[in-house]
Amino acid sequence: MPDSPAGLLADVPSPGPFELRLTGGGRFGAVAWAGVDGDLARLTELRESVRDALTLGGFASDERPFQPHLTVSYHSDPALRRALAGHAGEPWPVTEFALVQSVDGHYHELAAWPL
Repeated sequence: MPDSPAGLLADVPSPGPFELRLTGGGRFGAVAWAGVDGDLARLTELRESVRDALTLGGFASDERPFQPHLTVSYHSDPALRRALAGHAGEPWPVTEFALVQSVDGHYHELAAWPL
């Protein structure tokens, strides 16, 4: 049986703080999403460290290519997709990562770690 995800993630090495911003958008089927830009090298480094820790701890890994995004809507809306296509948001600092549980569309932070 795998260790708890929180226990496995406690030792993930930090890439240090970095900045991201929302830019552009697209869709996966009916799902509309905003793209993520900024220091994608550090984001990818963090993602790989998290994935490695969880995989070594016995959790299955998603083999799909990493595409950082923010899901905006689960309903197809051409006007929303057009608005997202031209969007360029302000950068924000990424100073921690968190383990989040989704229950019936509600998100609960279970633990967080500073970068």
